[in-house]
Amino acid sequence: MDTFKEPISNIVWDLKYRYRDQGQVREHAVEETWSRVAKAVATAEKNEVARTQWEQAFYRILEGFRFLPGGRILAGAGTDHTVTLFNCFVMNIAEDSLVSIFDALREGALTLQQGGGVGYDFSILRPKGDLVKKTGIPSSGPISFMRIWDTTCGVLLSTGARRGAMMGVLRCDHPDIEEFIEEKANPHEFRHFNVSVMISDAFMEAVYQGADWPLVFEGRLYRQVKARDLWRKIIDSAYHYAEPGVLFSDTINRLNNLWYCERIVATNPCGEIPLPPYGACNLGAINLTQFITAPFTPQAALNWAEIEETIRIATRFQDNVIDVSLYPLPAQRKQAEGTRRIGLGLTGLADVLVMLGIRYDSPESGSLSRKIIKKIAEVTWQTSIELAQEKGVFPFFHKDYLRGEFVRTLDDSIQRDLARYGVRNSHHNTIAPTGTISLLANNVSNGIEPIFKPEYVRHMRFAENTRTFRVKDYALRVWQAGKHEGLPPAWVDTDTLMPEAHLQIQGAMQPYIDNAISKTINIPVDFPFEKLVDVYTQAYKLGLKGCTIFRPNPVTGSVLEGGAKAEEPPVDDHCCPCE
Repeated sequence: MDTFKEPISNIVWDLKYRYRDQGQVREHAVEETWSRVAKAVATAEKNEVARTQWEQAFYRILEGFRFLPGGRILAGAGTDHTVTLFNCFVMNIAEDSLVSIFDALREGALTLQQGGGVGYDFSILRPKGDLVKKTGIPSSGPISFMRIWDTTCGVLLSTGARRGAMMGVLRCDHPDIEEFIEEKANPHEFRHFNVSVMISDAFMEAVYQGADWPLVFEGRLYRQVKARDLWRKIIDSAYHYAEPGVLFSDTINRLNNLWYCERIVATNPCGEIPLPPYGACNLGAINLTQFITAPFTPQAALNWAEIEETIRIATRFQDNVIDVSLYPLPAQRKQAEGTRRIGLGLTGLADVLVMLGIRYDSPESGSLSRKIIKKIAEVTWQTSIELAQEKGVFPFFHKDYLRGEFVRTLDDSIQRDLARYGVRNSHHNTIAPTGTISLLANNVSNGIEPIFKPEYVRHMRFAENTRTFRVKDYALRVWQAGKHEGLPPAWVDTDTLMPEAHLQIQGAMQPYIDNAISKTINIPVDFPFEKLVDVYTQAYKLGLKGCTIFRPNPVTGSVLEGGAKAEEPPVDDHCCPCE
């Protein structure tokens, strides 16, 4: 079977997901990878009959890239490697002490070693220059300790470990917040960190009012700044260096299904899963491009029945991963098994829109995106309720779960079943940045991102060097296979999209997603700064849990180029291990 239509897809499989044991190749085709993964994940079932039944079902949705589990699952399930199947974790710095800091560093290093990315809230660390209580010595501040994490991640990478990535979060009222924002301007700092500012409702109100904003630590006021000035510094840095992103803390916690037993202060490295300390990120995506019939014709349509069946099986698959995975730390296992969080999402949205004749920036795209994610969410929740009847509710379930703000937005029938049976998983849906697994699946458009270009140059990092490939968008290849010339009528890519089009899609989907969305607003290098100023404010008003932009720049570079000929390949330092 000619599974790979793009040469780069075969290379991605070979380098990232093909099973090798002590350097010896154990798989000769991607079908063997699917078989390995299906068999391993089915071992969570209760008996041999069930294991055989679900192994076949899991293989069926993996086949042809209909369902794309997270990259750690593809790479690690069913192997003899000591690795976790969870892509990312949020970690914990328990207190502002040297012992606690280095305990947290050790835990992070162990997690990175097994292939998991890590997220930290550094706001617990006292500001630079503040006297340490026990010694009276001035503190070096959270930024200095982040450098230790960054160096550790780089050292692990140099040993041949999977490329690690981390999220560093600082609250908007921390006295060192301005230094935190400015660090990404340095091309030599924090190359293994994504960074985000945790924004509160109170800060946004101060921005609207043009008020002063207090910078505090442990109740002590250090100084005040103009909220609008700080907001503009965040946006200016994002424009020039692609970071920081923003996370809206009150929105995240208000809509957290586990509002009654946890407070979230950080996310995984790509932002799609807000997590408590030691929480884990278990990902999978429905590849929408494999469910479209008669593309580029008036009869083009999505096969909803097949989509629903795939969601049901994928939900069980993701739930099983929790039971078959290894965990770097006992605390991570306790959290994962206690909440049974999963993050089932989608990929290939932009390609599907083109094949259906719908422009990404049209009102119709928002309506269809809402319909798709609503269907994914409803079927995932219904399946999770059925799994609760079969296997039991997640251990941290409590009657207060039913009073959660997000849960109360679900359809009445789902709420009734929740009240009667409970639910297997505390959280269900997300949109992850499925870049690598979408490239594996013959370069379908990733996640809910728009198409980047019809054809483009992609740089891939190998152990010994960086290689350059020319790749073609999946939808364009389908169009050309039908003997069509030029571009499809509904074609639109990042060159012509305004930020509002990105926000429309994200805003349409967020109400149905109980985790969060990793979505990057890509803008061209010559995009006017002034047009970007209101984007993060609009994201907040839309009820999003976070927002990130990316504009090619000398510090971050770009992993993708649209030109006819590749220049000297820039290094891709925009970290994301969630694939």
